[in-house]
Amino acid sequence: MRPRSRGFTLIEVLISMSLLSMMMVLLFGSLKICTDSWEKGENKITAVNELAMVYNFFHQHLSLAQPLWNDFSSEENSLSFQGNAHSLQFVSAMPASAGRSGLQLFSVDLQSDNNDSFIKVTLSPFFPLAEGAAWHKEEEILISHVSDFSLAYFGSDDAEIIGADIGEASWHDEWLAKNSLPKLVKINITLDKETIFPEIIIELKVVGQSDHINSANNPVSINNPKTAR
Repeated sequence: MRPRSRGFTLIEVLISMSLLSMMMVLLFGSLKICTDSWEKGENKITAVNELAMVYNFFHQHLSLAQPLWNDFSSEENSLSFQGNAHSLQFVSAMPASAGRSGLQLFSVDLQSDNNDSFIKVTLSPFFPLAEGAAWHKEEEILISHVSDFSLAYFGSDDAEIIGADIGEASWHDEWLAKNSLPKLVKINITLDKETIFPEIIIELKVVGQSDHINSANNPVSINNPKTAR
C-alpha cells in the first residue's frame, strides 16, 4: 500500500501567507518610492524648463528694450518703458522668424482667472497702423500657477541721458514718468507649489546709444527717422 501523502498544517499555511503579505508590502513600498522619485524628477525637469522659458523671454526681449517715446498724439508724451511692482511694458523687436515685423509693445502683468494666477504677455504693434489695416494683437500665458510676481528697477532718478553715469543709483519699486531706461530690472517669481525661481536680473542694453539721443529730455523720438531705427 502507498503511504498517504501528508498535507500542510494550518500553522504552515498561516506562516506562508504572512511571509507572502510581507513580501507584497515590501514590493509595493519599493514601487511607491520609485514612483515618488520619478514624479519628483519630472516636477524638477518641468520647473527647470519653465525657468529657462521665462529667463529666455526676458533675456531676448527685455534686454533689448528701446528708449522710444509715445508721441503719436497731441497728448502728453511719455517714455514707452513703464513699470511698477507687478506689471511692465516696453518696446522691443521680434526676431524675423516670429513673423511680426517692426517694433512691438510688450505688456507683462500678473492676472487671475478660475482660481489660478498667471503671468500674461500682451503683444501689439508699437507704431500706428495704416488706415484700414487690422490691429493684430496677441496674448500668451508665460507661466501659470503663480502666487507672487514682483519687479524692481535699478537706476538714478536724475539720469536724463541714456548712457550717462548712474551716479547715486538705487533700486526702485516703480519706473514711471522717467526720461531714460533703468540699467537693470529685477524679476522675482514664486509658484503655487512653493517653487521659488532664482532671482532674475536683466541688464538693459541700448544699441547705438549716442545715435539715439536727441536731447536730455527726448532720448528717442519716433517722429525723427534718423533716431528711430
